[in-house]
Amino acid sequence: MSFDLDKLLINEILFFMENQDGEFSLDTVKRKIIDTRKEPPINDNSGNLLKDENRFISLPEWDSNDGYRLMEKFAHDQKSPLIREELSDALNKKKGVFRAYRNVLSRYPEAEKKWLSYKECEMKNEIIAWYNVLREEWGLEPVGSEPEDNLSLILEDFIIRKRTDEYTFTAETANGDNAGYVNANLFEVNQKKSLYINCIEVDPAYRGMGIGKALLSKTLEIADKEKLDVFIDLPSGMEFFSRSLHLENFEPVSRKFVRKREK
Repeated sequence: MSFDLDKLLINEILFFMENQDGEFSLDTVKRKIIDTRKEPPINDNSGNLLKDENRFISLPEWDSNDGYRLMEKFAHDQKSPLIREELSDALNKKKGVFRAYRNVLSRYPEAEKKWLSYKECEMKNEIIAWYNVLREEWGLEPVGSEPEDNLSLILEDFIIRKRTDEYTFTAETANGDNAGYVNANLFEVNQKKSLYINCIEVDPAYRGMGIGKALLSKTLEIADKEKLDVFIDLPSGMEFFSRSLHLENFEPVSRKFVRKREK
């Protein structure tokens, strides 16, 4: 029996997918989830056998192995080396893996928020895939899912503060913890004032989340307002940040090389 899959039903299916204490099916007529161990679907209220056995459809399969693989993939994709290492250590424990994983995330609220969004998105994709298999059996066209960028950091979760120095900004978490900062100074090139960015630093726990780019943007807002050219040196190991610089119309003007003295 066909049924429409809306957001309300998706959320209800999500709730029961991770519940390992029952055998759950969807009653397509009443549009509710039942535990077939407690409510056998073969009888109606009169005790008679139901004529339409297709009325009850098992929910998408999801067990602890699926949950573990999802945690493993999320940990592998973390750009912060610190968070990635701690999550990997939690996954390698012989006992209490799920609790250890949650404990790590609880220490990094932004990463925890990303995990919850990521997990919900992946499980919703499983539901859509399950629903499309059913639609194929019904002879109907598959439905699509709207693209969600759940892994991108919502920068509104951070507070960008301007310090007493006109060209210094800091990024703070909602809890007031320091997540990063940028510092710049004015200097002259051919009697023209320019801005030199001395440092953009992001705490290891928050790297790969877009904070450095947000701090850079704040500095460039002032530079644009004051019509200043902007210079920045990228230390070795920070080449990955060049992509953000190119997006802000930076152009390379020189490269530094060093030959260290032999000991």
